[in-house]
Amino acid sequence: QVQLVESGGGLVQAGGSLRLSCAASGRAFSIRRMGWFRQAPGKEREFVSSINWSSALTNCADSVKGRFTISRDNAKNTVYLEVNSLKPEDTAVYYCAAAIENIQFNKWGQGTQVTVSS
Repeated sequence: QVQLVESGGGLVQAGGSLRLSCAASGRAFSIRRMGWFRQAPGKEREFVSSINWSSALTNCADSVKGRFTISRDNAKNTVYLEVNSLKPEDTAVYYCAAAIENIQFNKWGQGTQVTVSS
């Protein structure tokens, strides 16, 4: 079993930055990739960014390109999301996800709230 615990969310003014973290515990060696999704009030969950655990190749939604950066620390089994130049429309619950022994994301964290004030 892999457990994911997010941290780093909070309230920030537009233009500000945050660093979200997601620590994986348990059978972390079975992780193939990790990613971040977000869900704003009244909207469906959407993909933000992902990173391949071995190659570090990344993928990112167009809406956050140039502002958000995903990275990982294999030694700490942790994935990070640097979120910069935040906009009010970035307000959402951000979820960490892991693809465990699979290419599809099949494990989710509890989410961390990011609120951007204008």
